[in-house]
Amino acid sequence: MHLGLRLLFGFLAITGLAAFFVLRVFVTEVEPSTKQAMEDLMVDTANLLAEIAGPELAAAAPGVPLGGDGALSRASRAYAQRPVDASIWALQKRTLDLRILLTDATGRVVFDSGTPSAVGADHSRWRDVARTLRGEYGARSSADPADPGGSVMYVAAPVRGADGQLLGVLSVGKPMSTVRPFVERAQDKILLAGALLLGASLLIGVAVTAWAVRSVRRLQAFARAAGTDHPLPPPALAGELGELAGAMAQMRERLAGRDRLEHQVRALTHELKSPLSAIRGAAELLQEDLQATDRQRFVTQIEDQVARTQHVVEQMLELSKLEGLPALADPAPVDLVALTDAVARQHAAALQQRGLALRWGRRDAAPAAGDEVRLALALSNVMSNAIAHAPAGTTLEAAVAIDGAGQVCWSLRDHGPGVPDFARARLGERFFALAGPGDRRGSGLGLAIVAQVVALHGGHLRFDDARPGLRVEIALPRSR
Repeated sequence: MHLGLRLLFGFLAITGLAAFFVLRVFVTEVEPSTKQAMEDLMVDTANLLAEIAGPELAAAAPGVPLGGDGALSRASRAYAQRPVDASIWALQKRTLDLRILLTDATGRVVFDSGTPSAVGADHSRWRDVARTLRGEYGARSSADPADPGGSVMYVAAPVRGADGQLLGVLSVGKPMSTVRPFVERAQDKILLAGALLLGASLLIGVAVTAWAVRSVRRLQAFARAAGTDHPLPPPALAGELGELAGAMAQMRERLAGRDRLEHQVRALTHELKSPLSAIRGAAELLQEDLQATDRQRFVTQIEDQVARTQHVVEQMLELSKLEGLPALADPAPVDLVALTDAVARQHAAALQQRGLALRWGRRDAAPAAGDEVRLALALSNVMSNAIAHAPAGTTLEAAVAIDGAGQVCWSLRDHGPGVPDFARARLGERFFALAGPGDRRGSGLGLAIVAQVVALHGGHLRFDDARPGLRVEIALPRSR
């Protein structure tokens, strides 16, 4: 099962169970709470009516039903005949349902406002009457003859004379069927609110799950691309997932640095193996009895190989230093034409030795934005490579122009053998080099340094087949 479905099912299970128990408590508590509120009101009503019935019951003979001329009797008849049409919270009340029972001190009914009448019946054992006669609070629920399965709640209050003597009990009855619509309406509202709550919880759960799954998938894509040649930037996530993405990015950088270091060590070991072997061989031969000319030849060979080794080490150090720079600190305008002439003067001896000449094509006055020292290093390495591969007596063609993208484009072309198509895409990789004149192979670090300098400047490095020769182009941002 997918992570999203697991999260969604878990969220819905927790929310559903919580909503079920909460709604169950609310729904089941509506009716008891309504009964409690109604009982509280009936206690007040019973005590009020008991005060009205007191004088009439005190004047009547014991055990004799009340006549129709008393205050309670008149009020009951008038109450029964009153029309009512009340709208209570959108529910209509059109009947008056209060029943009044009055018993004497022995528990015998002497007045009943209901139909059929219970006058003369002995209610001394009914809970409401019995407890009230004992001086306690009395209430009961009895079956409702008019509503099968329903009940009537009775609440009693003592009726006392002027001297405080207990004369009887007045009970007020209220059918529960009259309050059932209010209970059902409240329960329906609670269930509707619960359904809406569950629906909102479902939408929130889907949104949270979608966000979590999307975040995890972004982390997954980031982790999968970490070991490829095209890693992704760490996703911008909030909270713990963002911290996890940052930690994964740091781990990737450390692993990439370790892999890069291992590759560099292997390549450097391979690159230094040949000169060290040559030095060792020449040193062993120098231990023998040689002629002066042979001895000088081997000494010269050792010096050449030591210089070659030192050059490789220095280039490796320079490349590592460039790779450790995140960006240029303070780019400044650099005149590439003047910088090229200065680099050519540094290589004047090598140019003269090979009989090479530097010839200018376009020389647009458009300074580039960059670091002059590092750009000089890059141009020097490109020129050294061109001098090494250009045939003697030919020319090197330099140019500085504005390209279609508004960048400053510097180029240098030689008229040498060029580079095969399969190898041109790998130019700029460290320790990748083709054999030069005399089958002498370089380290490939020179062009790797050029590629790193260009990348540090936010530019582009290209190698084009000039037929004959190779054209190296460096496009750099133009200084504003």
